[in-house]
Amino acid sequence: MRFVSKASASSSDELDRTDKAILRALQRDASMSNVALAAKVHLSPAACLRRVERLKSSGLISSTVALLNAKALGAGMLVLIGVVLDRSTPDSFAAFEKSAAKISGCMECHVVTGEFDYFMLVRTENSESYNRLHAEQLLYLPGVRQIRSFMVLKEVLSTTQIPI
Repeated sequence: MRFVSKASASSSDELDRTDKAILRALQRDASMSNVALAAKVHLSPAACLRRVERLKSSGLISSTVALLNAKALGAGMLVLIGVVLDRSTPDSFAAFEKSAAKISGCMECHVVTGEFDYFMLVRTENSESYNRLHAEQLLYLPGVRQIRSFMVLKEVLSTTQIPI
């Protein structure tokens, strides 16, 4: 196996077939034991553990998490929010980003091209709780000229798995 440095960790072309199999398996179920993973990718447990540790140290595996059931935890409504800032300066972007990171239920925030400056992905309980969030937090984000909310009616596809 070739070692993948952090500088080249973005290229999946440098990974061999076994590394890719390990990454695919861990994306589906990171809770499996090393012994089970080793059997799945046809390695000894010791060799498998060494590869997983190398994938972690190279930055290809950044963390291991549990994916929770948002609906069961009272955060079943998903809202996409398009944000337009009143100015496009480094200071206004920095102030917005610092404040957006503190919004309750904000799962993602991305700088985008096109009509909006940012898209945020927010989880909340229902439309009433989103209305409160909008009135109490979103309207007070610094430098915001316009907020457009898109409430998700049906999640057709939602995955955390990156194609490898």
